[in-house]
Amino acid sequence: MSEKTKQELRQALRTARREAVTALPESMRALVFHRPPAPLLELVPLGTVIGLYHANPHEAPPASYAKFFFERGHTLALPRFENRNSAMQFAHFGDPFEESDLETGPFELMQPAEDAEICTPDILFVPLVGFTESGQRLGQGGGHYDRWLEANPETFAIGLGWDGQLVDAIPAEPHDRNLHAVVTPTRLYGPFA
Repeated sequence: MSEKTKQELRQALRTARREAVTALPESMRALVFHRPPAPLLELVPLGTVIGLYHANPHEAPPASYAKFFFERGHTLALPRFENRNSAMQFAHFGDPFEESDLETGPFELMQPAEDAEICTPDILFVPLVGFTESGQRLGQGGGHYDRWLEANPETFAIGLGWDGQLVDAIPAEPHDRNLHAVVTPTRLYGPFA
């Protein structure tokens, strides 16, 4: 399939996600990803560094997961970009309750401040636009997570998404990196080999 087909799928999924999330009452949005499900916690050893992301308004919200893992004693990390053309890094996120250690980054998302310590997540929760039952992921199209995961193959990547983001197939390209698992409000897919 061509890149245009992949772009069309991405656009259709973004529209469907926006409509589904907008239809949810705000109180329900806060509850659906309140605590990681027990089978997922079995995949997250104590003491591991947990990488998360700061969600845009329609992405699955990992904020409650950040608070949960922080209270469980994990070190947290968020993506950090020096500028729009720089490689994605992960930096220490020490305040998931107040978010006082964050600043607006080049993509208009909150990220750790410039002086935050760079760290490598052992477990990484990844945003997505679409996913398959076998762990293929369709992201925003910038390739930041694919490049980072290629450079850090030991990191266990878990997609976080809405049920409506599940698709039968995603056009695969050589640089695409599959997920090890996917969590939705109703199901845990994987872990995949």
